[in-house]
Formats: sequence, structure tokens, C-alpha cells
Amino acid sequence: MYVLWNPNGTMKLYEFVIIFGVLMLILAQIPSFHSLRHINLISLVLCLLYSACATAASIYIGNSSKGPHKDYSLNSSDETRIFGIFNAMAIIATTYGNGIIPEIQATLAPPVKGKMFKGLCVCYSVVIVTFFSVAVSGYWAFGNESAGLVLSNFIDDHGKPLIPRWFIVMTNIFTILQLSAVAVVYLQPTNEVLERAFADPNSSEFSARNVIPRLISRSLSVIMATTIAAMLPFFGDIMALIGAFGFIPLDFVLPVVFFNLTFKPSKRSPVFWLNSTIAVVFSAIGVTAAVAAVRQIGLDAKTYKLFANV
Repeated sequence: MYVLWNPNGTMKLYEFVIIFGVLMLILAQIPSFHSLRHINLISLVLCLLYSACATAASIYIGNSSKGPHKDYSLNSSDETRIFGIFNAMAIIATTYGNGIIPEIQATLAPPVKGKMFKGLCVCYSVVIVTFFSVAVSGYWAFGNESAGLVLSNFIDDHGKPLIPRWFIVMTNIFTILQLSAVAVVYLQPTNEVLERAFADPNSSEFSARNVIPRLISRSLSVIMATTIAAMLPFFGDIMALIGAFGFIPLDFVLPVVFFNLTFKPSKRSPVFWLNSTIAVVFSAIGVTAAVAAVRQIGLDAKTYKLFANV
């Protein structure tokens, strides 16, 4: 948005990261998952809104005479494409893996199983609709020139918007607000760990004994995260690495392994072998995705520098 209105501006990316960090510093003080229920609802609405905006904009540009030439050819080598696929899978796992956060289940009133299943069905229905609508329309409109952030394609190489400026600004605002809500959700497990270490369960949630440690610990964690994000603004590479080592195992491997260990289904039953197959397949995908993520970081290392303005 800044470049759109001030193409010759002097502000750098890390300055915007710091501004976002200040916003997160405030939102991080929300005490619990239960307190986030309204923010989660707003996040869902924002997700639907910016996905609809991105899809509509891509379709508009794709049908416009100002739109770029569509080239769907794959110019990279087979090796690059294969590693790119696994790299993308790790990024997707990171982006949409928050449905398995155990603290979400812990806030549900019993019986948890049915409610969690319904919640996950809604969660992944939204994921499928929003992800594929943006991905398909974006690739149709921009071909192999599609950027990792499709909003970047809404401005041409000369800095001219391909759709009305107000629409780009509105879509970006929806995106920023939704990312803020998601970031607060991802912070909560860390906050829970910190509070178990520093909080007093016998005191009120809003007593000075708990508020002061919560304020200090959460502020320090956000400041550290903001500093790292400003120093190393290579979002996709880092997301792929986290997805490969964290979210693929958490989403697809550990749940089915723990199910087999806990409920001990017969080794002759389809459930046992289905779970075992899922664990083996996604373990292999996780290892390959980790290799792909490290490889991509190595390839991009030549562009890395502290506080880069990418």
C-alpha cells in the first residue's frame, strides 16, 4: 500500500515489520484462547473477504486488456519443480496447521470429540474454498509469473495498478487484519508455556501477581520475534522450514501414531494399517520437505542480508 501511494518513499520493509510488531505487542496481552473467540470469528470473516477480493481481482485482470501475457509453461528443471512442490507443501502445512493446536481442544466443553470434529470440518472447508479459489484464479490470470503473494501481481512492473487503487488498499487491509488475528492465535501456546512457568494459579487472572509477569514475558517474546522477522524477512523460506520440521509431523504423523499407541487397534484392522500408512507416507514427505526447505534457503542465501528490503 505504501509503494502504491508513495512509490518514491524511503521507508524500508523492516520499519513496517516493527509497526506490525507494535500492534502484536498490544494484541498479545489478550489473556487466553477463550478471550480470542470473537477475534477468531472476525478472522474467519476477514479470510473469506480477502480471498473473495483476491479471486475477483485476478479474474478481472485476467479478462482485462491491461492484464499480463499468460504463460503456463514450466521453465525450471525437473529437480527444481519437484523440490518446489515439497517446499510448497511445507508452507501450506504451516499456514493451515493451527487447527491441531491442543490448546484449542482444551477450551471446548465436553464431549470434545464431536465438537472438535465439526470445528475441523468447518476449518478445512474454509481452507479448501479460500486456498483453491485464490490459487486457481491467480495462476489463470498470471501464469508462471504468479508471485508468492498474489497481491503483488495487482501492480505491474512500472508501478501502475491493474485494478482500482481503493480495491488494492481494501484487500491489503483485510489481509493485514486477518494475519494479526492468526498471529495472536499462534502466540497462545507459547503464552501458555510462559504462564505455567511464571504465573500463580492460586491468584486471580487479572491480579498484579499474574498481570505483571504476563505483560513482561509476552512482551519479550513478541519483541524477540519482531526483531528476528525484521532481521530475516524471508517469510516463505522460514515457513517452509517450520512446516517441514513442525507442522507436517504435528498434523499428519504424531496424531495417528498416538492413536495407535493409545487405543491399540488390532494389527489386522483397516484403522491400524491406514494410520500406519499415513504416518509412513507423511514422514517421508516431511523429510523430503525439510531437504527442499534447506535447499531453497541455500539457493536464496546469496540474497540474504540483515534487515533486507525485499
